[in-house]
Amino acid sequence: MTTSIQAAVCREFGAPLTIETLDLADPRPGEVQLRVVASAICHSDIHFFEGAWGGKLPAVWGHEAAGVVEAVGDGVTDVEPGDHVVATLIRSCGTCANCAKGASVACVGTLETRPTPLTDASGTPVGHGLGTACFAERANIDRSQIVIIDKDLDMAAASLLACGVITGVGAALNATDISSGDVVVVIGTGGVGLNAVQGAKLAGASAIIAVDLSDDKLAAAETFGATHTINSGTTDLRDEVKRVTNGAMADHVLVTVGAQGPIEQAPTLLAPNGAVVIVGMPARGVTATIDPVTLAAANQRIIGTKMGQSTISDDIPRLIGHHRSGSLKLQELITRTWHLDEINEAISEVTAGRAVRNVIMFDELNS
Repeated sequence: MTTSIQAAVCREFGAPLTIETLDLADPRPGEVQLRVVASAICHSDIHFFEGAWGGKLPAVWGHEAAGVVEAVGDGVTDVEPGDHVVATLIRSCGTCANCAKGASVACVGTLETRPTPLTDASGTPVGHGLGTACFAERANIDRSQIVIIDKDLDMAAASLLACGVITGVGAALNATDISSGDVVVVIGTGGVGLNAVQGAKLAGASAIIAVDLSDDKLAAAETFGATHTINSGTTDLRDEVKRVTNGAMADHVLVTVGAQGPIEQAPTLLAPNGAVVIVGMPARGVTATIDPVTLAAANQRIIGTKMGQSTISDDIPRLIGHHRSGSLKLQELITRTWHLDEINEAISEVTAGRAVRNVIMFDELNS
């Protein structure tokens, strides 16, 4: 059986998405079918639309979502229709060495390759991007990729927990060892960067230095916990970090933009024993050069982190707790909500840097 749905389809890299009627198959064993209520636009989605990471077309993307379970496949016993959930791209086997250690984001198990459940009006398969494909009214998602949430949690805010929040906050709380009194530099104050600022604050950093090229974004960073801001387009970044820290430099530098320049500059901002955390995902083929002698001599580290090294079953409920206590902002990250037929305009606003998070809303939640 199939269900007809409306979805935003990418048919040509760099071209506007088209709103089309697609057929979605019933959930397979181990899957849930989700009625998508909110799906936020992440820069990673935009990279896919632009072809920065390749991929086959046509395809539907969208991986930062929240919604209501409508149906479950065979073998799913701990989720039922009516449950409210956050849907992520983190699919895991649950049994490999990394999953056993609680590092499901680094799953190395053998995951079944599944054909796409989406077809278009001509019967042509349409790619189910990142195993989520949530720029659509409904989506089939592996059970391992979802977390049940309280029904009173705002869906637009909840959708951000699927990627931007766990990635940014997790970079600070999971990927490195920020402790009370540390100095943290966050390069890039978009959606992930603002969450890295929030994570550094939760970790107890004494100084959080936000870096960006936009004064407006830097002003926003202050409302999320930054103690200092630097516009690296008008100020020498290393000199200013040195001035702010009285020559001590930073214990941690979190690079939330996927660009060569900031990645290469980050180690020059470190104190001895400091760590660079690469959070932003560059386009395919981007490389960076570092000075290994200085890195070794100063006992410094460069760490990569995927999705904030999150274990979603633990981290998402914990972050919801921080939100409920008032120590984690979610609604404040949302610039505007849009309808599906406005998705190209919403994407343009994000690409132009005029939005932290734009969220596509599919319907009003009545249950």
